[in-house]
Order: sequence, then C-alpha cells, then structure tokens
Amino acid sequence: MKQSDLPEELLTLRASIDNFDAALVYILAERFRCTRAVGVLKAQYSLPAEDCERERRQIERLRTLAKESQLDPDFAEKFLNFIVREVIRHHEDTAAEYAS
Repeated sequence: MKQSDLPEELLTLRASIDNFDAALVYILAERFRCTRAVGVLKAQYSLPAEDCERERRQIERLRTLAKESQLDPDFAEKFLNFIVREVIRHHEDTAAEYAS
C-alpha cells in the first residue's frame, strides 16, 4: 500500500511515534552521559560498578510510575533492567581503564 493511500489519522499517529522515538533516543543519550560521569566518580573512589539497593529502589519507583501512567510495570522493569545492565558494563569498563 502506498503512503498516499493510508488514512491521514494513521499518518499522523505514525509521525507522533517517530517523534517519540527520536525523543527517547535523545533522552537515553543524556541519561548515558550522566551515568558515564557516575562511572568515572565510582572509578575514582573505587566504588563498585553495581549498587543493588539503588537499583531495587529505582525498579520500585519505575514500576509505580508505570502503573500511574497506565504502562505495563513488567515492561517498565524489563526496560530499566536492560538499561542498568548496560550502565554497569560501562562502569566496569571505566573502572578497568582507571585501574590500568
């Protein structure tokens, strides 16, 4: 089906989705800039890459926000866990660089 044959409402919704996707990428980039700085501080102070208690609190907080926003809390938790794993990997890499 050609783009011109699609209902205008569908095209409008898809444009909104594209904008949200772009916003998510920019927000994630900003979040990772911040977590990189955290990783440097952790490395400088010889702190562990992982903070299980903070991660537990963040998951609880995100699940609550998800429920309030009518988003599946399990999905929100999986999404946060994916991000946290990546952040921890970055922190471990940063710690290894500081140890060298």
